[in-house]
Amino acid sequence: MLLPPGTILQYMYVKERLQRLNPGRFIEIGIGQGQLSNLILNLGWTGIGFDLNSDTLQVAKKINENYIKAGQYSVQKQDWLASKSKSKVDLVISSMVLEHLKPNEEKKFFQKALQQLKPGGILIILVPSNPDAWGIDDEIAGHYRRYTLDELKTKSIKNNFNVLHLVGLTFPLANMTLPISQYLVEKAEKQKQKLSMLEKTKLSGNRNVLYKTAYPKIFGLVLNEFFLSPFYWVQKLNSKNEKSLIIYAELSPRRKK
Repeated sequence: MLLPPGTILQYMYVKERLQRLNPGRFIEIGIGQGQLSNLILNLGWTGIGFDLNSDTLQVAKKINENYIKAGQYSVQKQDWLASKSKSKVDLVISSMVLEHLKPNEEKKFFQKALQQLKPGGILIILVPSNPDAWGIDDEIAGHYRRYTLDELKTKSIKNNFNVLHLVGLTFPLANMTLPISQYLVEKAEKQKQKLSMLEKTKLSGNRNVLYKTAYPKIFGLVLNEFFLSPFYWVQKLNSKNEKSLIIYAELSPRRKK
């Protein structure tokens, strides 16, 4: 399964950061088709994934079949915020989830992460950024907002987390391809604007837009870490650029005095 170039750049960064940690147990919220969970599992972690979409969960199960059979991974079709999950983990991670939540749900997200993280645990969040880039893609996916670096930092601190690491990702490649991306989305998914925010959120993990989320196999020649490595280093050089379209954040629970 070929991933979009921006997603590859994000996952390359997640992998680099996770390689600094000792593997433990994780929870991923909003696993989509399970590629991020697979990356984490490949690094030696064990965990559980939550998602609302039955179709994407089936794909996630197939991708992570060996880990499920080995008892190292499981998936649940459930809203993590409404779940009774109380197990303590070393890592809570979500990619493209927080922007789908209403303000009260956003606050609950941080509260629940606090409850489930072990002492010394880490919360990793990836969210869309740069409000000036708002477009039909956000509307189709069921987003309520795009963040800024300062906004996510302020909200994290307000919700009792220390900010360990906060950077922008995918600049400038995603910015260069954004007009094409918006055109492709409008052409293929314009009808989704009529759906409810919940339905948009459920469907956001298994979108099928040619040349945006789905690619012919021949594109594998360029949609890989080796080919995209120059863009990876450029995104690192631009990690504080407010025009970045993705924010990566590592947070730790604030200790009570």
